[in-house]
Amino acid sequence: MSDDREETFARIRELLLAVAPEAADTGLDPGTDLREQLDIDSMDQLNFLTAVAETFGIDIPEQDYPELVTLDQVVRYVETRR
Repeated sequence: MSDDREETFARIRELLLAVAPEAADTGLDPGTDLREQLDIDSMDQLNFLTAVAETFGIDIPEQDYPELVTLDQVVRYVETRR
């Protein structure tokens, strides 16, 4: 993983921990659905994606939400829009 990708991944993980603190106690699989791993609801996912958009200064249209269910997908999405 490149330094930029590692930094992006780490920052996104911090944002996820703010919404789902229980994620700190689990070994997150970056390729698995976050809602399934962490048992978060759609409101938590919305709060997480809103925080990602604000932190990285990007727009995440609602129609893109279904594409952003894993940590890897969110990191790739952010990387392609910065």
